[in-house]
Amino acid sequence: MAKSQRTAVVLVAAGRGLRAGAGGPKQYREIGGVPVIYRAMEAFSRHADVLAVQPVVNPDDSAMFTAAVAGLEHEPPANGGATRQASVLAGLEALAKHKPDIVLIHDAARPFVSAGVISRAIEAATRTGAAIPVVPVTDTIKVTGESGNVEGTPDRASLRIAQTPQSFRFDVILEAHRRAARDGRSDFTDDAAIAEWAGLTVATFEGDVANMKLTTPEDFVREEARLAAQLGDIRTGTGYDVHAFGEGDHVMLCGVRVPHTRGFLAHSDGDVGLHALVDAILGALADGDIGSHFPPSDAKWKGASSDQFLKYAIERVTARGGRVANLDVTMICERPKIGPLRDTMRASIAEISGVDISRVAVKATTSERLGFTGREEGIAATASATIRLPWSV
Repeated sequence: MAKSQRTAVVLVAAGRGLRAGAGGPKQYREIGGVPVIYRAMEAFSRHADVLAVQPVVNPDDSAMFTAAVAGLEHEPPANGGATRQASVLAGLEALAKHKPDIVLIHDAARPFVSAGVISRAIEAATRTGAAIPVVPVTDTIKVTGESGNVEGTPDRASLRIAQTPQSFRFDVILEAHRRAARDGRSDFTDDAAIAEWAGLTVATFEGDVANMKLTTPEDFVREEARLAAQLGDIRTGTGYDVHAFGEGDHVMLCGVRVPHTRGFLAHSDGDVGLHALVDAILGALADGDIGSHFPPSDAKWKGASSDQFLKYAIERVTARGGRVANLDVTMICERPKIGPLRDTMRASIAEISGVDISRVAVKATTSERLGFTGREEGIAATASATIRLPWSV
């Protein structure tokens, strides 16, 4: 492939996805705990040969879009049109200032596009000027008439299922789209059809059966099951932490500043709840403990906020291709009272870890005035974490 080719992407995300059922536009719904549009965009944003990713969205979805793709690089979104065809043209026009050589046009409802498909799309467009990914038809296809009766059986050997990203020389597909708009043609179902209408020869390259489009509620159910099956290594870890009280006017518990008559004696901020959770996650990973990753002997952790320790542990899970299924922490203390702050602490852990609050539990108990916690000399915390990882030997 000619590495000098400048490649941009139009990510079409302006549709309403009504056939996917309730839950809002399908591109913003989560699958496997990740927004569909994030999965679709990430593959392009992180591809070494992609210059720019141009999303096209419904202006009513601006807030959802921003939240869904946080952390990914992309161009300012273009406003979508009344049809997919109009939305693609809007994206192409927005990209014109970059003067790309090649453009890939992809549906945001295809969240499982691989780096290999993207590379093949760029290579094919560089070589042919217009190309689409396809997969063979494996079922027998029937042509039916208005009565519903079979009128023919085409030879499936010559049939292919078209996917995206469809790839083109930028100037050629932009002019084809502009010409279609001038001629009042708005009935094309994909960009290859416009290219064919404009007289271009459209080549094909190998697609990917996993690069399927999410259209119906059944598609979401099937793909959720497939993703879950890939994370068949279910692990649980436990953690424990304790800190004594010292001078101060507050304590940090599960990322929440809690007013108190004492503070913690600790190297960091002493957040026993988060420290116990970090050890639980690292335990599930069989990856040491909090002290081995953040040694108290290291001065840079003096007074450190414990949210960064929890984020680090979560990143260790993500780096292994895994997901956190549940986080559960129990505080053991006489005071401060945890009950009134329980949901605030749950929300804090959820925000820090990126885990839905429905998967976070915070509980509290006393030790019936027994031991160091009963004498209010400090606070202890226990935690458990359940994670799912891809199965490996």
